[in-house]
Amino acid sequence: MAHTFVQLAAPGVQGLRPYQPGKPIAELEREYGVTDIVKLASNENPFGPGPKALQAVRAAAPEIARYPDSNAFELKQAIARRHEVGPECVTLGNGSNDVLVLLAQAYLAPGLEAVYSRHAFAVYPIAVQGAGAVHREAAALPADSDQPYGHDLTAMAELVTSSTRLVFIANPNNPTGTWVDAETLEAFVAALPERTLAVVDEAYFEYVGRPGYPDTSRWIGRYPNLVVTRTFSKVFGLAGLRVGYALSHPGVADVLNRLRQPFNVNSLAQVAALAALGDVGHVEHSIMMNGRERERVVQACGQLGLTVVPSVCNFVLVDVKRDAAPVFEALLRRGVIVRPVDNYGLPQHLRISIGTPAENDRLVDALRAVIAR
Repeated sequence: MAHTFVQLAAPGVQGLRPYQPGKPIAELEREYGVTDIVKLASNENPFGPGPKALQAVRAAAPEIARYPDSNAFELKQAIARRHEVGPECVTLGNGSNDVLVLLAQAYLAPGLEAVYSRHAFAVYPIAVQGAGAVHREAAALPADSDQPYGHDLTAMAELVTSSTRLVFIANPNNPTGTWVDAETLEAFVAALPERTLAVVDEAYFEYVGRPGYPDTSRWIGRYPNLVVTRTFSKVFGLAGLRVGYALSHPGVADVLNRLRQPFNVNSLAQVAALAALGDVGHVEHSIMMNGRERERVVQACGQLGLTVVPSVCNFVLVDVKRDAAPVFEALLRRGVIVRPVDNYGLPQHLRISIGTPAENDRLVDALRAVIAR
C-alpha cells in the first residue's frame, strides 16, 4: 500500500528524499545510551538566545492562547528599518527555509528551471523538485581553488536559460563555509535576465566580517529581481522558534504573501526576534567567540593531519582523509555529534559546528582519539 501512496504523489515529490537534520541529542541517548553529549551538528549558536529575547518570551508566554499577529507588524517594521527598506519589501517565514520553499512554489512549475551549485544547501533541490521544476546543478569550484567547493558563478551563469526562474546562491555557503565577494556577486546579479530571480541566501551573514563581503540587502533598490533571505536561527540563537525573512521588490513580496500561510511566525518567535534585533551585546559576543574558537578548532584539526576548508561561518568543513562515516560513528560513541555530508557529495568530509570552549575541547579530544586509531 505504501508504494501506491507514493505513486499517487506529484511526480516531483515521488523522487524526493527527506531533509536530513543533525542527529538530536535525545536520539543519540536512546540509541547508544550515551550521556553528557555535545551537539556540533546543526550550526546553532552554542551560547543560545540573548537575555533580551528570553525575557520577551517569558513576558509573552501567558498570551499564547491568542493567535499571533499574522502580519507581524512590529517585527516587519524593525526588519525594514534595519535594512533601510520599506516594510512592503519584507516577507516573514517559519525560518528562512520557509521563504525558500515559498519562492519555489511561487515561481517554479513543470517546464521551468532553477539553478544552484553543487555542494549547496540541501533545501534548494528539495524545493525545486517539490515544485515539479527542472533543477540544474552547476559544477563547484575545485578543491585546490581559493574557495574550495564553493560557487562557480561562471558555471552557474552558463546554465541559465529562457526557462530559468530562480538562481540560488548561498553566501556564505553551507556546508562549505565559502563565500563570494561583492564585485563578483554583483556582476552576476546584474547580468541575469529580468525574468530570473537571484535568491541570495545569507543565513550566516553576521558571522562573516571579511573585507569585500557584500550586504546584498543594500542592493534591493537596484535589482528588482534580487531576493535576499536571512534567519534568526544562527547568530541570534532562535533556531527552536523558527523565524526568518526575505527582502525583495514589493512585487515579489506581494506574490510570496499570497502563498504564505497565516500565522506562519508564532507569537513567541515574533517577540523574541524583535528583542534579539536590539541585543547588540549578545550578537557581538557570539561573533567574537565564534571567530576565536573557529581558529582554535582549525589549528587542532591541522595538527591531526586533517584539511579544513577556509570558513567564514560558525562551522568548518573538515576532510578526514578517509570515508567519513566510520569517523562520524566513532565520534557519536564518544558523545560528540557532528554532521556527515555524503549527501552533499562530500563523503570524506564532516561539517563541524563551532561550540563553546568546553564543547570544542571535547571535540578535539574525541577527534584525536578517533583519528589516531
